[in-house]
Amino acid sequence: MEAILILTSFPEEKGALRLAKQLIDQHKAACVHIGSQLTSIYHWKGKTETATEVPVVIKTLSAHYAAVEQTIKALHPYELPEIIAVPIIKGLPAYLQWIADETVH
Repeated sequence: MEAILILTSFPEEKGALRLAKQLIDQHKAACVHIGSQLTSIYHWKGKTETATEVPVVIKTLSAHYAAVEQTIKALHPYELPEIIAVPIIKGLPAYLQWIADETVH
């Protein structure tokens, strides 16, 4: 069981909360952190854009990546949402087991 972090962002907290609740209720995530608003500056379709976004960090298992990706895409208003998975290489064993226990339902 490989624990991972999935990173995304939403244009507003309401969407991030909706995603978090759905993932927790479906046991596809053990925990979802929703951060404070930040400013993103990026290139999109040939222009430099600036947007206010809410960062989201999802703690889950790699086995759930496809389901989490699908849920993000279904709930996200962006044409191309950020969805990045990062492996957790090391961690407190009991905490990593908690992630596994909470997402294996």
